[in-house]
Amino acid sequence: MLTFVPDPVLLGSPRGREWPVLPGGRPAPGGNPPRTADVVVVGAGPAGLAVASALWHHGIHDVVLVDRSGRPCHRFFGRVDLLGQRVLRSPYEHHPGVEGYRDCELLDFARLHWGLLTPVERREIRMAQAGHRSVVPVDVFDAYCGHLASSHHVAEKTWRGVVREILPAADAVTVRTDRFGVTARCVVLCLGEERRDAPEHWWGGGFPPPSVSYWDQKLPAYGERLVVVGAGLTAAHLIGGGLAAGKQVHWVIRETGERYQCADVNSTFFRPEGRARFDGVDWDDRLDLLRRYRHASIMFEFRPELARAEAEGRLVVHRGEAITKVAPGAGGTAVLRMEGGGRVTGDHVVLALGTTPSIGTGLLPGELVGERDGWPELDGRTMAYARAPRVFAVGAAAGMVLGPAARNIDGHRVATARVAAAVAASVRHGAGRAEFAPAPGRAVARV
Repeated sequence: MLTFVPDPVLLGSPRGREWPVLPGGRPAPGGNPPRTADVVVVGAGPAGLAVASALWHHGIHDVVLVDRSGRPCHRFFGRVDLLGQRVLRSPYEHHPGVEGYRDCELLDFARLHWGLLTPVERREIRMAQAGHRSVVPVDVFDAYCGHLASSHHVAEKTWRGVVREILPAADAVTVRTDRFGVTARCVVLCLGEERRDAPEHWWGGGFPPPSVSYWDQKLPAYGERLVVVGAGLTAAHLIGGGLAAGKQVHWVIRETGERYQCADVNSTFFRPEGRARFDGVDWDDRLDLLRRYRHASIMFEFRPELARAEAEGRLVVHRGEAITKVAPGAGGTAVLRMEGGGRVTGDHVVLALGTTPSIGTGLLPGELVGERDGWPELDGRTMAYARAPRVFAVGAAAGMVLGPAARNIDGHRVATARVAAAVAASVRHGAGRAEFAPAPGRAVARV
C-alpha cells in the first residue's frame, strides 16, 4: 500500500487572494428574521452551508440560518486564520457541495480559477484529476464556500444570534436565541465541535491561570519561550507559527511519540464500504471503532520542519509524560508540573487538547437528546433525533451513525444528503396546513 507524503512547500499556499465573486450574495438585512420558516438551520459553518445549499436544490427556500457570527463559515475560517493555517487536511473530493445534483464541485471551482493558483497548487489539481490524494489550499476552500453561499442564496438567509434553547412541539420546533425566536417545521443542528477544556485538577477548574490560553484564543506576541500542549494538527500549526516568529518552543505530548498521517482516521471510513462497517454492529462495537480510529495526528508536511527544529534545539519535545498541575511561575511565566517530577516553564502556554462534538445538550431538553457515552440517539436513515423527529443533526454529532467520517467535511455532505431529503419530504407533507404557533414557554411535547 502506497503512503501519500506531500511536499512541505504546500504549507505556504497564499492566503487572502482576490477571487471573482458572483453577483448578489448580500448578507441578511438588519433586524430580526421572520418569526416562522419552513426550516431553521442552527450553525452556518461548512455543515450548515451544505444543508442550506442542498435544501435549495430540493426547492425548499424558506430557510433561516442562525449563527453566532451572522456570516456563513465566518467562525470556521476565523479559527483557521488564528492558527495561520494555509492548507486543509481534506482532499479535493471532500467539500460541502451538494451530492447528487449538477453543481459546481470544489475541483471544478479550482480549475475554473487556474490563473490564480501557484505552480504547486496546480500540481495538486493534476493529482486530484488523476485520482490521487491531494491537498486543498485554505484560500481555494474559502472562495469556494463563498461561491456556494452566493449561488445558493445562503448569505441573505443567515442571521446573527446565539441559540439559547430549542423547543420541539407536535407539529413544529421553536428556536430561541438571545435576540429573536423562530418557529419552523424542521430544525437542523449543525453545531460543529467545541474545544476540549483542560482537566479540572490542572488548576482547579474555571479560567486558565495567567499566561495560559487555549488554541482558539488570540496568542500574545510577548515572550520568547512558547509551550504548546497537544499532539494533533492544531498543535503543529501553533508550533510552526512559534518557530517562524523566532521563539523557543517546547512541545508537551502525553503519548510516547508523534503520529503523522494525512487523515484523522483511516481513509477507508470516508468511503461507503467504510461507513458500512458501522451498519449492523452494536453500540459497544461502534464505540470501539471510534476509539481506535480517531487519534490526534499531524500532516506529513510538518515532519521535515519539526524534525529539523528539534535537531537544532529550537524545538524541545517532552514525550510520554502527563501533566499533573499548571500554575503561575515567577515573572509572569506559567509552569507545567509533569507526572515524572519534571517541570516545563514558558512565557506562554497554549493548550490544544482537541475538540468534542456538540450534540444538542443544553439546547434541547436532555431527555430528547438521549445522550449515551457522549453521543445522541439518532435515526440512522434520516439523522433525526429519535425522540424529536423534527430535529436533525449534521456534523460531528452523527458519529455513531456515520462513524469517524462524520467529523470530516465529506461526512457532513453524506449526512446532508439524508437530512435534506427527509426535511424536504416533511415540509412538503405539511404544506397547506394551518399556520403553526410558537411553542409556549418551556413546555415540550413528547414527539
